[in-house]
Amino acid sequence: MTRTRIFVFLSTVFIVLSIGLVLSLYARGYRFDFDKTQFTPNGLLVIKSDPDGAQVLINGELKTATNATVPLPPATYDISVQKEGYITWSKRLKIDKEIVTESTAHLFKSAPSLSSITFLSSINPTPSRDFSKIAYAVPPNLTNNNEDKSGLWVMEMINLPLGFSREPQRITDGNLSNADWKWSPDGRQILITKQTSVFLLNSGDFTPQNRLINVASRKEEILKEWEEELAKKLKSQLARLPDKLESILVRKASTTLISPDEDMVLYTASGSATIPDELIKPVPGASTQKQERNIKNRNTYVYDIKEDRNFLIDSEDNLIIEGGFISKAERRLSWLPTSRHLIIAEKEKVIIMDYDGTNRQTVYAGSYVAPNAFPTLSTDRLIILTNLGANSSPPNLYSLSIK
Repeated sequence: MTRTRIFVFLSTVFIVLSIGLVLSLYARGYRFDFDKTQFTPNGLLVIKSDPDGAQVLINGELKTATNATVPLPPATYDISVQKEGYITWSKRLKIDKEIVTESTAHLFKSAPSLSSITFLSSINPTPSRDFSKIAYAVPPNLTNNNEDKSGLWVMEMINLPLGFSREPQRITDGNLSNADWKWSPDGRQILITKQTSVFLLNSGDFTPQNRLINVASRKEEILKEWEEELAKKLKSQLARLPDKLESILVRKASTTLISPDEDMVLYTASGSATIPDELIKPVPGASTQKQERNIKNRNTYVYDIKEDRNFLIDSEDNLIIEGGFISKAERRLSWLPTSRHLIIAEKEKVIIMDYDGTNRQTVYAGSYVAPNAFPTLSTDRLIILTNLGANSSPPNLYSLSIK
């Protein structure tokens, strides 16, 4: 009787341990190969999509739908995610054994819709640094129900609940067709520069032209204060970087822009340098996309702070990084609020790409006033300036629905 109990106990322990081992191997990606009659190591691909319900093709073969975990032998695979009505997402991923590789395919509409959000012409639309607001001028001699609408307007670029809307607010009147304006770093003030005068306005209040105060004598002082505030913030953000990289960016980057979540650094090199390998301990499941640690003058890169990887984004000389202020460049690069995507606005085309430079998708092709295509705080739309190809009509701001 005692022997029977011992046998049952040992058998139970053996079965429990065997099941635990099998489950452990399965969780680590191992699968049983019936031909070899043994467990073989695999990696796990976790593939998601936004929107979900898309098809996943691996090396051209349909395998599953998104929001799935797929065991794959260690190798390099061409992954495509397809959904009707959306541009196909494609990326080459390296799968390592016992490593979980996660990827989310953000799909954009193949035929985005346009809807007008201004109607009386928009001059020099200028976003605030956080893209929560956009300032634009309405020229004189354009009327709406016989009411003069000329002046500088501010529109908030946020999504409100269904049934609610926030109309643009005029913050001053008069003819600003030949003026220029800049946002303060916190988005609370706008500095307007005309030929012979400079005005500092509160972006949330209306100040009539006859009450504007000329601050031309203080213009340089104001701009210096704003630049110092931006430099202080950037220094604080760069302090998160490894010391060697921070030194390189301070010395060899002409323009630097941190992603909204502060996990990525977008920068244009002003000279050549080499980013040392393994500035931080390698992260399991990190990006396997090709990186470039030998940076070159005038090339634009993204550095991933969490994964210590540096990606070449663009090598065009006329690319300007958008930091919130309007520039005269023909092409402009800025972050989307996802912090995982970038937008390139160029002549007759708007491109969205992954932060590592891959998966470039043209979300808009057509007439617009380049490079006036701006991200908003929403992930489902952009703002563009266009007259829809009607050269006799003044351009207006349109919402471009991309999701």
